[in-house]
Amino acid sequence: MRQVARCWSVGLLLAALWVWGAQAQSVRDTVRDTVPQVQPALSAEGPPSGATLPGPTRTIGWEQLIPAGWDPYKDLKALNLDGLQDNDPKADEALKKMRKMWDNAPINPLLLGDRVRLPGYVVPLEDLANGIKEFLLVPYFGACVHSPPPPANQIVHVLLDKPAKNLRLMDVVWVSGPLSATKTDSHMGVASYRIDAKAVTPYSEKR
Repeated sequence: MRQVARCWSVGLLLAALWVWGAQAQSVRDTVRDTVPQVQPALSAEGPPSGATLPGPTRTIGWEQLIPAGWDPYKDLKALNLDGLQDNDPKADEALKKMRKMWDNAPINPLLLGDRVRLPGYVVPLEDLANGIKEFLLVPYFGACVHSPPPPANQIVHVLLDKPAKNLRLMDVVWVSGPLSATKTDSHMGVASYRIDAKAVTPYSEKR
């Protein structure tokens, strides 16, 4: 896994930024309308089977991790992306500016300290013989692997008490545990949040 580098071309990252933000009226609309989410829509009913957390656990969606009023496209809106190429200095400057902004994306302080339940895709940060003890949780398939990392407030660093042998790249899971504002800069992406997982279970639809 450590051989996978964050070396995305200017064109690829700018295209991803444009697709994510071109028609959005707000950050929350962007996440809801253009970022693929785990379907169907999540229910706030109780934790999944196997979760044994003391106290209440809130089921949250990825849009709730974004603070109100934060606009990751503010600087991008002034650019004419259509004419930019990978070797264009303006494109390189835009790439660096947006990547810096996204890697320092602000958190939603209202969620800190809460015990949360969040679904997402697994991006392992290690490949040990006895399993995976830490991974990134991302909101859509391919993030940080086949496409550039999303903003840091859309990536959660998950730590397990002991390695799990049944987790694979891009598995879809529920993660439950306390949410903290612990920033992690890994080879796969920057995370603004961390969950010390008390339960990691396969995602399944509620009938």
